[in-house]
Amino acid sequence: MPPITNDWAPALKPEYQKEYYRKLYQRVNEEYASGWTIYPQADDIFNAFHLTPLQEVKCVITGQDPYHGVNQAHGLCFSVKPEVEIPPSLVNIYKELNDDLGCRIPNNGYLVKWARQGVLMLNSVLTVRAHQANSHQGIGWEQFTDAAMDILNGQDRPIVFLLWGRPAQMKASRLDNPKHLILKAPHPSPLSAYRGFFGCKHFSKANAFLEANGLEPIDWQIEDV
Repeated sequence: MPPITNDWAPALKPEYQKEYYRKLYQRVNEEYASGWTIYPQADDIFNAFHLTPLQEVKCVITGQDPYHGVNQAHGLCFSVKPEVEIPPSLVNIYKELNDDLGCRIPNNGYLVKWARQGVLMLNSVLTVRAHQANSHQGIGWEQFTDAAMDILNGQDRPIVFLLWGRPAQMKASRLDNPKHLILKAPHPSPLSAYRGFFGCKHFSKANAFLEANGLEPIDWQIEDV
């Protein structure tokens, strides 16, 4: 796992000394060396942190664990590489964006543009075995990403959290800073999007909150490739 080198590094440094993280680090390295195909590639595990420095975080989107199909995951929740078919949950995210803000639906699912504008796109679990959803659940990633959420909660500036689905909403108990905005909705997957994700208008609400606090809104439009 490549080290995090931006301003997240000192904030997360206490975690590296803890027993759970030593076990997690060893387990993940063993998984990559075992012959199993693990997603994302090792160099991409911490891309959410690499692409969105702590001091630039304005919005947080949390997912469950990485996509487990071939060449899909690259370290940002819900995002896939440009040449990969758009997954069903992201199709529904785009539908909601179109309805909420009029964003045109693009031909790809590469969401790095969001990350570079201050949208931290963090899964609760950062690795997975190919074709085995939740296969790295419970090995320590949840504790690590909880620590990241605690760090964000402690930031003395407004941040908006978009919590979609039960695993993401379990993080809400860590968020008690009155400066932040917490928005909850069902997961955008085809199984649950019709139970309230569609029509949640989280994207316009997030931008309204940012603008009300003197911050640049997010340009949610993803361009074609």
